[in-house]
Amino acid sequence: MCLEQLFRASELIALMALSTTFFLFLHTRDLNTRLREMEVKLQPEDILTANQIVSGDSAPATATRVKTMMKLLQSTGKFQMTSLEPYQLNNTKKAKRDILFFNRVPKVGSQTFMELLRLLSMRNEFEFHQDRVQRVETIRLAPEDQASLAAMVQSYDEPSVYIKHVCFTNFSEFDIPEPIYVNLVRDPIERVISWYYYVRAPWYYVERKIAFPDIPLPDPKWLKKDFEHCVLSGDRECRYIKGETREGIGDHRRQSMFFCGHHEDCTPFNTDIALQKAKQAVDQHYAVVGVLEDLNMTLKVLEHYIPKFFEGATDVYYNEIKRYNTINRNMYKPPVSEEVKDIVRQNFTKEIEFYEFCKQRLQKQYYALKLPDKR
Repeated sequence: MCLEQLFRASELIALMALSTTFFLFLHTRDLNTRLREMEVKLQPEDILTANQIVSGDSAPATATRVKTMMKLLQSTGKFQMTSLEPYQLNNTKKAKRDILFFNRVPKVGSQTFMELLRLLSMRNEFEFHQDRVQRVETIRLAPEDQASLAAMVQSYDEPSVYIKHVCFTNFSEFDIPEPIYVNLVRDPIERVISWYYYVRAPWYYVERKIAFPDIPLPDPKWLKKDFEHCVLSGDRECRYIKGETREGIGDHRRQSMFFCGHHEDCTPFNTDIALQKAKQAVDQHYAVVGVLEDLNMTLKVLEHYIPKFFEGATDVYYNEIKRYNTINRNMYKPPVSEEVKDIVRQNFTKEIEFYEFCKQRLQKQYYALKLPDKR
């Protein structure tokens, strides 16, 4: 009898072990299926398709660029497509007043963006203000001038927009309510080339002469200087030395300076401390930092994150601006070889990192919207 009971107990244990094994098999198979589904969702090809949806008639990103972007997004440890929510990524709620502050970076499409805001001000009923043309444009301000700027912007009625070439100004440091900060960035190499030829364009000096007749004309040799020759010959203007400081209007080599702020740490070229300060300002203060190369995505994010100002932005851009206007398009800019661009890239490592950081952030903001697939 004891042997029979022992035998039955052994059968029961074996049956339980078999059941447990079968249950674990089913659970593991289900888990593996779910993991594969997640992998499919995170394939770069799907991200490329999403980028094509928002790219309109723009050229789609290459697969290499998209794979790089996915690695960067995943490396942050925060990028989970299913868990992203707009409210987590929107600094608009931090603003104490309905005033949009666009401290525009030169040569990132900011003239077009300014025209977009001017047209939207009539459509969405907000006031439009921009800084007057200045003889010498200073982007870094002393603390008292920063306070004066913040106080002036604060004085505008709500809702309003104010536009100026100036470094990031933290209104809260002067006990003034923060506005809604926005800006744009562009591939830093393309931007520096664009700036190089912009300040040499004939119409640029015609406009300056009209505004300030006593301004002397530049040396014709300087006007004719080619960017490629400037880089290859080691001309000081095109050397881009790490840690070098240039003050005044001549220092438009980097766009990160417009986000870093007015501190002296922000002035040396291509340094880590300036990069980190710029990233921190974007992360903590800016509602949206658009990307010129991803303009359609930029417009969609602006429409959803700051609707009071940007409702209808895509429609206005394509039907009222792009169709009729060629704002600040420089016909005098010749092509620059990739070999020369690669030489310049070697000295723009922090600028490139900052640009990629802004692209990551914009993509996260877009994916958080979970807009319907319109394919």
